[in-house]
Amino acid sequence: MLTKSQLQQEILELKMDYVNLQGDMEKLESVGHPESVQKALTRLENMEIQLAELNKQLAAL
Repeated sequence: MLTKSQLQQEILELKMDYVNLQGDMEKLESVGHPESVQKALTRLENMEIQLAELNKQLAAL
């Protein structure tokens, strides 16, 4: 089990990755790469699930 500070660090890193991926996805949309956009959307959804789980663990501490 992760400590509170480890969970907070994981959440922070995941949020930064999420924001970066959103920016990448916007670039992909602007140049017309629909299959890459779909993959990015799937990754964003997975990141949201992971963030929810980490936040649940943090709240339980």
